[in-house]
Amino acid sequence: MVKILENFCRIVEMLAGLLLGLCTILIVASAIGRYALTSPIPDSFDVSRLLLGACIMWGFASVGYRGGHITVDLFVEMMPERVRRWVELLAWLVLLFFVILLTWKMFTRVESAMRSNEATFDLRFPVWPLMALIWAGTAISIVTITVRMFLLATGKADPEFERDAAQKVD
Repeated sequence: MVKILENFCRIVEMLAGLLLGLCTILIVASAIGRYALTSPIPDSFDVSRLLLGACIMWGFASVGYRGGHITVDLFVEMMPERVRRWVELLAWLVLLFFVILLTWKMFTRVESAMRSNEATFDLRFPVWPLMALIWAGTAISIVTITVRMFLLATGKADPEFERDAAQKVD
């Protein structure tokens, strides 16, 4: 089961990295075109901002499983291990609640863009497919956060190891 989750998370991370690479290439190419050739890539601003949103949400899905986000452990470190797990589980539950709300609102935004035929400024490409990509990242975040909560609740996630790994990065 853990191997399947790790492979799934690796795919999510690869997709987030691919999206970030595409976004970077588009921005650099457009900047070179704008300043060197006085001709930017049409719709590069609209596409790059939507791609950046997708990068963030797919990256967030990976963080939802790995638990690599920034945490403040001021009071939690003073608590016994059992209480610490409950506090951490409660924090993940609050995060899950807000991610569900974000996913719901993002879905209504995708529907709105689709119904209104919202399009990019220059070439009039529909924006809803890129917005749907952002929504998919938030939906996958629900899955990864739920799995993370399950691992915490069953004691299969080791918060001490993750804190130590995060401190090594600092």
